[in-house]
Amino acid sequence: MLTVSNVTKDYPTPTGPLRILENVSFSMAPGDAAAIMGPSGSGKSTLLYILGALDRPTSGTVTLGGDDPFTLDANALAAFRNRRIGFVFQDHALLPQCSVLENVLVPTLVGAPDSDAPSRAQALLDRVGLGSRLGHRPAQLSGGEKQRVAIARALVRQPQLLLCDEPTGTLDAGSADAVATLLFELHEAQKTVLVVVTHSDVLAARFSVRFHLQQRTLVRR
Repeated sequence: MLTVSNVTKDYPTPTGPLRILENVSFSMAPGDAAAIMGPSGSGKSTLLYILGALDRPTSGTVTLGGDDPFTLDANALAAFRNRRIGFVFQDHALLPQCSVLENVLVPTLVGAPDSDAPSRAQALLDRVGLGSRLGHRPAQLSGGEKQRVAIARALVRQPQLLLCDEPTGTLDAGSADAVATLLFELHEAQKTVLVVVTHSDVLAARFSVRFHLQQRTLVRR
């Protein structure tokens, strides 16, 4: 369960704190999926980074499976993110010098050895249609294929929470539709909590739960 309670985020400025988020609250169970929309600069990415324990709220709490990551020390927090949260960004952020398989395995290189990781990675790459491209480098892939690798990488640790920031933003309509379909299929198979930030009305329409950030707070539409 992802539970967000009264999250507020301020950033310091020379003229005083600038409030980006105010009293944001919602909860999602495993298998739930939600889209977050709003104009540029409204705080969507800030909220996503707080959900992903990459940025701390000024006040309020975020818990995942009953655990508050912001009570952890730096090492434990890094382990929490690595094991329990998957990230997909607009820029696939693949390592150009690594193969497709090696890119998917990157999150498993941290922490305790994971002997099952290679088989999970290969199964995910088969699922996203890249099972025959394991040795290819990112430069040999299309934009849609790179994003499919990024999705496999985000899910290789079998996280509880999957966060996506404009995952189809740089893709053409056909590739965007294919990536979105794949994202939903894998989310449903792994029963993650899925939160997607997007400007795309087409992508948002595929979600039964849609939030809009307005006047620093989250409103369900």
